[in-house]
This record gives sequence, C-alpha cells and structure tokens, in this order.
Amino acid sequence: MKSAVETLSPTRAKLTVEVPFEELKPSLDAAYKQIAQQINVPGFRRGKVPPMVIDRQVGRGAVLDQAINDALPKKYVEALQENSLEPLAQPEIEVTRLEDNELVEFTAEVDIKPAIDLPAYEGLEAEVDDVEVSDEDVEEQVTALRERFGTLSDVERPAADGDFVVIDLKATKDGEVLEGAEVSGMSYQVGRGGMLEGLDEALTGMSAGEDKTFSSQLVGGDLVGEEVEVAVTVTQVQEQELPELDDDFAQEASEFDTAEELTADVRERLGRGKRLEQAAAARDAVLEALLEKVEVPLPDSLVADELTARRQNIEQQLAMAGITMASYLEDEEQTQEEFEAELERRVRDAVAAQFLLDEIAKKEELGVNQEELSQHLVRRAQQSGQDPQEFANHMFQHNHIPDLVQEILRGKALATLVESAVVKDASGNTVELKNLRPDGTIGEPEPEPEAEVEAADESADEATDEAPEVTEADAEKSEA
Repeated sequence: MKSAVETLSPTRAKLTVEVPFEELKPSLDAAYKQIAQQINVPGFRRGKVPPMVIDRQVGRGAVLDQAINDALPKKYVEALQENSLEPLAQPEIEVTRLEDNELVEFTAEVDIKPAIDLPAYEGLEAEVDDVEVSDEDVEEQVTALRERFGTLSDVERPAADGDFVVIDLKATKDGEVLEGAEVSGMSYQVGRGGMLEGLDEALTGMSAGEDKTFSSQLVGGDLVGEEVEVAVTVTQVQEQELPELDDDFAQEASEFDTAEELTADVRERLGRGKRLEQAAAARDAVLEALLEKVEVPLPDSLVADELTARRQNIEQQLAMAGITMASYLEDEEQTQEEFEAELERRVRDAVAAQFLLDEIAKKEELGVNQEELSQHLVRRAQQSGQDPQEFANHMFQHNHIPDLVQEILRGKALATLVESAVVKDASGNTVELKNLRPDGTIGEPEPEPEAEVEAADESADEATDEAPEVTEADAEKSEA
C-alpha cells in the first residue's frame, strides 16, 4: 500500500491511497464466501459456488464493491498511522481509480488535529478576585435555613410578595383547554418566578376565592412559545412565619448549641465554598493566560458541531427550568446576537484548550494508571447518578474508555499548568491551590467508596489490560 497526504488547511488533509490487489485478496475471498452463502445456483450446494460462477451470476462488480467496502476502513486507518495524522471526524472517502486485478485508489478528506507550537507554559501569571464572605451572604443562608423550618398560616388579606398561595391553573388557546396545562391545588410562593411569565403579577393583590385571566407564553410542550390565556384561581393565601434565630432554633436545626455557633459555621462553610470558587477561577484564568500566548487553528466543522450541541443543551436546561430563551436573554441583558457571539467564543476557547492540553500531556509524557481510571469511572458515575458498575460496563461496551483516558490526561496537563503558575488575588496575595485534584478538577479531597472503586477496578482491568500505564500515544491509537 502506498499513501500520500496533501495539506488542504492547517486542520484538514487529503489522503491518497493506492492498494495493490494482492492486499485485497482476504476481502475478496470473504466477499465470494459470503455471496456464495446467499445465492442458489443449480448444480452447486449453497456456499460451494465457485468464484467464476458468482462472477457470471451476480457480477464481478458486486463482489468488488463488497470487498472494497470491507478493506477501505482498515486501509484508511493504516494510512492515518503511516502519515501520523489524528482525525477529528468521519472522512469523506471516494474511490478514484479501480483497475481489476491491479489496484484500487481512493482519497479521504478529513479534519485533523492541527500542528501546534507550544509556547512556554511554566510560570504563567493570573489574577482572581478576593475571597469575601459578607454579612449579607451569611444572612441569606441563615434565612434560607429558617425558611426550611417555617410554618404557614392562612390569612384573610390579598396575597403579597413572599406569601404562599394555593392555586388552580388552566391554560387555553382558542377557547380549548390545552392537554397537560391544567393543575389544581398547587402551592406557589408569590415572587418566586420561573413558572409562567405574568403569574406573579396576576397573583399579587388576589384574595382567596378570586380568579383572574392573563396572557402568557408556554415554556414547555409542543406549543412552547405559543401565546395562551391562563385562568388562575386562588383558594388559599398563606403567610410564612419564620422561627427566631436563637439557641433553641440552633439546637433544632443543627448540631450546634447556640445561634452564634450556627452562624459561625455558616460563615465558615461559605468561606470554603468561596475558596473553591476562587480555585476554579484560578484554574480557568491560568488556562486563559495560555490561550492568549498561542493561536490555535480550529476545524470549522468541529466548532459548528460543538456549537449546536451546546446550544441544544442550554435550550433543554432552560425548558426544564420553565424559562424561555427570550426571558433568559432579558435577564442576562443580552441580545440574541450577543448570546451567539459569546457562545461561539466559549466554544472556540474550549476546543483550543483541549488541543493545547493534549499537546502538553504528550510533551510531559503523562499517563493514566488503572487506579486513576477506576476513580474517574466512579466519579463520572456519581455525577450522572448511575451505578458505578453499570456505568463502567456501558463505557466498555460502547468503546468510550479512550475518551475517559483523554479526559484524565487533559486534567493532568491542566494540573501541571496550574501547579507551576503564579496566581494572586486582587489584593496581591498568592492563592494557594490546595483544592485542585490531580485530574485538574476542583473539590475537597474525597475518599472513594471502597466497594465502588473495587467494582470499577475489576472493569478497569479490561481497559488497561493489566498494563501499568496508558500513555497519550496509546489513547490516540485507541481513538483512531
């Protein structure tokens, strides 16, 4: 087999591959054997029809097509490896020449990983905000805790912001009640938002026994975004009474004996959360500092696919939260054009960062051992709410292990970046990144449940094949 590569752009290549017919012989033999099992020819048993007879009965062209379709994917992968190309998508393959009993020539155009000249990435400098826990932050958390222990009592007055109401809702369009758009006896807090646009305004000032109709847009279902008429009836107005923040409440709502101890614990927890946020911001700032030092060419098709996926994910999340895109943009004070531009910028940065981290992992000769893969499997299973063993089995069955290995390698590369970086807060203090895990994620050190890790270990044995380490190069070969 001979292959040549033509660079169409920094992110796209064209392979031209010539395959001699002797290299097609296994595929041709397999094609004749399979066709012989499928046809009936008088005088021959099924499966015993000679190639010469198959050529007369079925046609040599059909045999060649089947053999070429079988051989081309393997030859394509061989050509990629021969030319050290890393594909990013499915190729566009075309058979350009076929000389029976001589050779087959085909071309394959494919998006590839760009060649990147890594800049110096040790000692990157970045700045993040100070960690500040205000009295307002503490008060907000304490109030939320008090609300969990609050009680509701009926009141004989119009509903006001913050009150709870029990309501019946019915949405109609053109006089007909919409399927799934009718509820009864639902408890709702006035001013909470996130349900139907205009509902809070309609409920404010309504008393028990009153009803009102207003126009709104549906945020889910087949008629999402459609203008409908909503009839709301209030059956109860309830006022929430919060317990006093005293020692008795502290003992009821927590493990502390005094309100002072409870408040101090809330402040400490908020501080830990803020420090985690600062660590995540530091990690992102370091990566951004690296991105500013190099221009990474990006395949348009990869960016377009990622844009589509992220846009759909955002729309699904908004729909689940009962928020329309128009409302979201209004809250964010963005136009549709500004939203699209910001989303594309984020996608481009994310794809460029992946390429850079892959190159750093390769240069640093980073690897992934079995324990790290097992822990990553367990963590991903926990994040998706799945059983670790079932999650691991799914990953193996669908050949997603190379993707997980690549995730870990990128995390390690990011951790390498951050460990050598100099990050300061707005006040000039050096930020200690103690919450950065070895895989580049942010979080408190967490002991892995032994049973879960053991189960994942058993499955990870298959992925690592008892080898001590999976390298960057190994992951790339698996992906190809």
